[in-house]
Amino acid sequence: TNCILVIDDDATARELISDHLRAEGFSVVAAAGGLEGLKLAKELRPIVITLDVMMPDLDGWSVLAALRQDPELAEIPVIMVTIVDEHRRGIALGAAGYLTKPIDRDRLHRLVGRFRASIPPTRVLLVEDDQVQRDRIRGWLEGQQWIVQEAANGREALACLREGKPDVILLDLMMPEMDGFAVVAALQKAVEWRHIPVIVITARDLNATERERLNSGVQSVLVKETFRPADLVERIRRLVHTNPAVDSEMEAAS
Repeated sequence: TNCILVIDDDATARELISDHLRAEGFSVVAAAGGLEGLKLAKELRPIVITLDVMMPDLDGWSVLAALRQDPELAEIPVIMVTIVDEHRRGIALGAAGYLTKPIDRDRLHRLVGRFRASIPPTRVLLVEDDQVQRDRIRGWLEGQQWIVQEAANGREALACLREGKPDVILLDLMMPEMDGFAVVAALQKAVEWRHIPVIVITARDLNATERERLNSGVQSVLVKETFRPADLVERIRRLVHTNPAVDSEMEAAS
């Protein structure tokens, strides 16, 4: 069905997001937890899923991993949403897609192919601290169609962005110095970077320590950003109309 699935254990947040989406003309189905969310995702095949990070039964990262490992659900765009109750602060981590490690060549091509510039080459910024992984991805993409610029961490990535805007960013979540969440927060703050499509690279199985690090990463980002449902609606609108919007943006930019 042509609906958006909202997965969140907090009733207030669920209603807030659902109401804003319905007001914009979207059909919405809500799930009160990760397990229910996965069941509904299988039944409904929504066009977009918004997913809370912190949930008691099955947290957002586990739900995301399960979605990405199901071939029928793997392509659905997912927006990670977290709202901290005390101040109603939060951030929507909008990703145009997710790549799980070990990265599959065909899936990489399918995901980045959606953001190909109308006039080649397409500029890709690859943010990944693992040199082997960087070499592999560059090998798969380089050629006449793609120019790959590399950054080993978030700080290098921001320096690259100041020099020139890529057409798409491939972003590893786990990096020393400045991780993927901090990069996403920086992108969202800058008007000129906000609309660059980001494809997140995440480990297939996150252990407890990594999850903790991710969750504290989200917390540290949260205090800097105020959650605005209107931004979430706008992000979903862009994801739903990805191809036409991207094509016209690229033409305007070229």
